[in-house]
Amino acid sequence: MSFVVDASVTMAWCFEDEKNAYTEGILDQLNADTAIVPGIWPLEVINVLLHAERRGRITSSMADQFVLVLGELPITVMESQWPNAAEPLILRARQTRLTAYDAAYISLALHHQCKIATQDQKLRQAANDLGIALMA
Repeated sequence: MSFVVDASVTMAWCFEDEKNAYTEGILDQLNADTAIVPGIWPLEVINVLLHAERRGRITSSMADQFVLVLGELPITVMESQWPNAAEPLILRARQTRLTAYDAAYISLALHHQCKIATQDQKLRQAANDLGIALMA
C-alpha cells in the first residue's frame, strides 16, 4: 500500500540529530510499502541539502550520498500537469491555510486515498481536518 511522505520526514533520515522513532519507523515501512511524493519534493530535498552544505552541517559528498540512498528507496515522484493542477492546488492551499508546497502533499494523499507521513504540525492538523489518516 502506498503512502505520502513529506520532506520533514525524509530529511530527518539525513541528519542524525533529527532522526527519531517516528521517522525511522517510516523508513522501515518502505521495506513493505511504496511512498509517493509530489513533484516539489525533489526540490525541497535538494534545497535542504544545499543549505546544510553551506552551513557546514554536511559535506557535498554526504549530500550526494544521501541523494543516491533516496534513489534506491521505493519513492515515486508524482508529477502534475500545469495548468490542470493549479486551480485545485490553490483552492486546497486556501482551504487548509497551508503553503502551496504542503497543500501538494495533502492533495496527493486525498487523490490517492492514502495515509500521510509528516512531522509538520500544520500539515498533520490539516490532514486530520480533512479525514486523511496519518502514518503511525
